[in-house]
Amino acid sequence: MIELKQLRKNFGDLKAVDGIELNIPKGQFFVALGPNAAGKTTTIKMICGLIKPTSGHVKVAGFDMDKEPLEARKRMAYVPDFPFLYDKLTPWEFFRFTVELFGMPLEMLETRGMELAERFHLQPYLKKTVESLSHGTRQRVAIVSALLHDPEVFVIDEPMVGLDPQHARIVKDILKERSRAGMTVFLSTHQLSVAEELADRIGIIHRGKLIAEGTVSELQSRMGSEWALEQMFLELTAQEDQAREEESTVSTQS
Repeated sequence: MIELKQLRKNFGDLKAVDGIELNIPKGQFFVALGPNAAGKTTTIKMICGLIKPTSGHVKVAGFDMDKEPLEARKRMAYVPDFPFLYDKLTPWEFFRFTVELFGMPLEMLETRGMELAERFHLQPYLKKTVESLSHGTRQRVAIVSALLHDPEVFVIDEPMVGLDPQHARIVKDILKERSRAGMTVFLSTHQLSVAEELADRIGIIHRGKLIAEGTVSELQSRMGSEWALEQMFLELTAQEDQAREEESTVSTQS
């Protein structure tokens, strides 16, 4: 459902994303891990068609994001770490806007919209303006809005930012439920515990490259150790840093 082929993005001399190859099938819960400035968010923005790759291709639900962007976007939802909402609208008005944007019957707002609003404990805020809401409440509004059209692919960047433990649990549960029902999830996070709990597969992105990918047990097999995810993450990123330093030294000497 998400296919990345030799995906690259350069900003001047900076290689923000450097040849990522990835195939995430239907219903898989994929979690991307990486240090700050690793290239995770840039990769996500290319998946969602918000920025164009320097080279390479992105397919979402079988549609090329460059050639058929509208068809790809119809089938996906994206929630950034700091989602944009229209401040002067109420959450309910924003949900209605989303329903109309995706050409859904307005009746869906009263059924699916209310069901999701109740699950995310948004009833007290449905008639308040977005600008009056806390960051965590805005995050819940954005997630509900993204789920309204029942996307085939759900891309979410740092979903737990600003959420209290109760609502973080709700987000985890509903994403896992939807994944088991066939929705493909691409989640980016710094929280290793989230990856361990939710991921079917984990990808570690560092310096723009996908340096490791697989289940926790597959990563352990690669490392030849029963290490916890944190230990593997630190070791793999350190190995990549060392390799880059050695390459730089050889290049300077030559």
